[in-house]
Amino acid sequence: MSRLTKRLLLAGAASVALGSPASLEAQTPLRIIVFGAHPDDCDMDAGGTAALWAGKGHQVKFVALTNGDAGHQSEGGGALAKRRRAEAQEAGRRYGIAEYEVLDNHDGELEPNLHVRQQVIRRIRQWQADVVIAPRPNDYHPDHRYTGVVVQDTAYMVVVPNVTPDTPPLRKNPVFLYSHDGFQRPNPFRPDVAVAIDSVIDKKIRGLDAHTSQMYEWLPWVDGILDSVPKEPAARLAWLRTERSGKPIADDVRAALRKWYGPARGDAVKDAEAFEVCEYGRRPTEADLRRLFPFFD
Repeated sequence: MSRLTKRLLLAGAASVALGSPASLEAQTPLRIIVFGAHPDDCDMDAGGTAALWAGKGHQVKFVALTNGDAGHQSEGGGALAKRRRAEAQEAGRRYGIAEYEVLDNHDGELEPNLHVRQQVIRRIRQWQADVVIAPRPNDYHPDHRYTGVVVQDTAYMVVVPNVTPDTPPLRKNPVFLYSHDGFQRPNPFRPDVAVAIDSVIDKKIRGLDAHTSQMYEWLPWVDGILDSVPKEPAARLAWLRTERSGKPIADDVRAALRKWYGPARGDAVKDAEAFEVCEYGRRPTEADLRRLFPFFD
């Protein structure tokens, strides 16, 4: 065997061992950061998908931009904020995600100002995010709206070195996505990606169950159904499942499920989470989305 042949064989073996850049990228754990206004919003929007990512070894972080200190009918202030932070930590543990951070901005007072924008820029950079998820900037709640605005405002700034220079910029802009909502003005949600979460719906319900102050107290009080909430934990969990799963899936989300999973499986899905690509971040191809959402056959 000639010296050149040996060299070529060794190079080929090294290539197989090390992998091509594309294969290495596919093997590298993804890093996903989800923003919500309050310490249960990320769970509602992406709890199931987060559990799927975490189950495949990817790194997920939830961030609540406010501490939730106004979200209760009979509690408030620092004591409620402390309670809700503990609930969020427990929910994150149940999903299996890496981190659930609650920022100390007041509930009901969030504004899309430079200070909050810098908070978000730092966290996206520190997490080295591949994917950023947040609500759209049209919603009934001002904190939700402004969470969408402020995250949207970071979509280019995370790569600009002279913006928030105390934290190194990203060299590659993440894919920014909006979480699902039903609002129609000024434009309806577009489900670019839909994820079947039937296999982790129990985990999502258990995560929501950790937010006792919200699922069993505040939100039922707002909806006028507090008297219907059971007192016993197992009955509460069953009640929560009927409230938060198994609802009819919107036609456009069903069409997206058929696209990504195929007609047969797409039609069989009972629970799903959907996301819309934000055009201000990196523009993903379908192949990019399949890599970032590694759940489709």
